[in-house]
Amino acid sequence: MSTAQDSRELSFTAPMPGLEASDGFALREIDGAPGLYAMESASPRIRMFLAEAAVYVPGYAPAIPRATLEDLGLDRAEFATTLVVVNPTPERTTVNLAAPIVLNPETGRCTQLLLDGKEYPLRAELSA
Repeated sequence: MSTAQDSRELSFTAPMPGLEASDGFALREIDGAPGLYAMESASPRIRMFLAEAAVYVPGYAPAIPRATLEDLGLDRAEFATTLVVVNPTPERTTVNLAAPIVLNPETGRCTQLLLDGKEYPLRAELSA
């Protein structure tokens, strides 16, 4: 599976729900934490953490629609990197499995999927 690179500009195929006013995102690796990234926007100033699903949520493999792969310029789902939004709190850290970000690691083009059903929770506890 491909992985995200050190730091790169991201290009979303459609704005992320709730972040429609954001203008451009960059993805930056977190030193000392393989597969953990900060996604940042300068205007307005936003930072959220993303985790590579293959590293932090082994076995998580939501179906990626063919149209999404085509939008990202990918031939097969194996070429995509699936990232999940991390929600840290003092009590626990959770990840959003219901709305993964699918990334073409070669181009930085990405999209956030909104998965139907209850198979994947919004707040799955991240185990150590």
